[in-house]
Amino acid sequence: MLKLFFDCRYTRTRVHDGISRFTASLVEAAAQKADVTMLIHDPEQLNLLPDLPHLRISSPTSAREPWVARQLNPHRPDVVFSPMQTMGGIGRRYPLILTVHDLIYYEHPTPPRNLPAAVRLGWRAYHWSYLPQRLVLNQADAVATVSETTRRLIREHRLTRRPVELVSNAPPAVDCPRNPGAPPSRELVYMGSFMGYKNVESVIAGLNRLPEYTLHLCSPIEKTREGQLRALAADPEQLVFHRGISEPEYRELLQSATALVTLSRAEGYGLPVVEAMAHGTPCVLSDLPIFREIGGAAVSEDGAQLVPPQDPAAFAAAVRRLEVPAHFARASAAARERSIEFSWEDSAERLVALGQRLAGHGNAARSR
Repeated sequence: MLKLFFDCRYTRTRVHDGISRFTASLVEAAAQKADVTMLIHDPEQLNLLPDLPHLRISSPTSAREPWVARQLNPHRPDVVFSPMQTMGGIGRRYPLILTVHDLIYYEHPTPPRNLPAAVRLGWRAYHWSYLPQRLVLNQADAVATVSETTRRLIREHRLTRRPVELVSNAPPAVDCPRNPGAPPSRELVYMGSFMGYKNVESVIAGLNRLPEYTLHLCSPIEKTREGQLRALAADPEQLVFHRGISEPEYRELLQSATALVTLSRAEGYGLPVVEAMAHGTPCVLSDLPIFREIGGAAVSEDGAQLVPPQDPAAFAAAVRRLEVPAHFARASAAARERSIEFSWEDSAERLVALGQRLAGHGNAARSR
């Protein structure tokens, strides 16, 4: 069986973000098909990871990262997979797969504020041109990405000479999706960060045209940023900041809300979108190529409605369309049907198959 080391060092310790959820879901599915060892740097990360063998190594933001292979080589992995593109590879004696989720930060270079100052500076320098990305990706044996949209951009910008494999995001299994015929609550759900390109301001501008609706903002948020967003609401009572919602609460909310909403100006995938659709919850989204890809056939049935990201009136009108019971039922069923086309099992199968090909090549080279 393939001895797969899976880099889980970007997993959160309390509440998942997108990379964290991708990591935890994919590593659990991969463990059904390979001998998996999780790489962590903080034992608290195990709170959000499956019960699998793990190895504690240095942080991905430490000065030791370029030479992290020194910590892995003695364990003789068949292949190492990282859900990011920044894992060091100097001196490695194993095949390495790196992941590119999106190219957002070339267009929106502001880094997350929770990163150390030195890392934020390096982040900006890294995204000043495509050259650093090319150098990093070409040190790997293969590159994974989560969408055809990003794979097309990787090829368009000639970011790597390595093969690019699609290892898609997917929703968790939902055995009991919502009843499409049951009337939804007048609630909207936003799951995502509050960085500028996420354009939460436009969602609130649209909410101001929907006075009977409540907007649930589920992710952790800094107090200053929360205050900025509250100030934009005609009625601040319409905003419910969960500051990090629990998984049961999130599922319960998706089972009852009218729609999941986002007007992001750029997105690599949009995992909350497929999570919502898996529950049968329609989505109101900015009109981006990635959301057209994810929405698929559900777009034509309004299971995923696409609107201009800077048009609050169009956003409000899309929500209003879901107030018609027959329309909501059709949109809900279409969203659920589309979500079934994505699965972590399929993504894990692609990853493990790629790892087996690389490990086989490596073994042949060593024997020669």
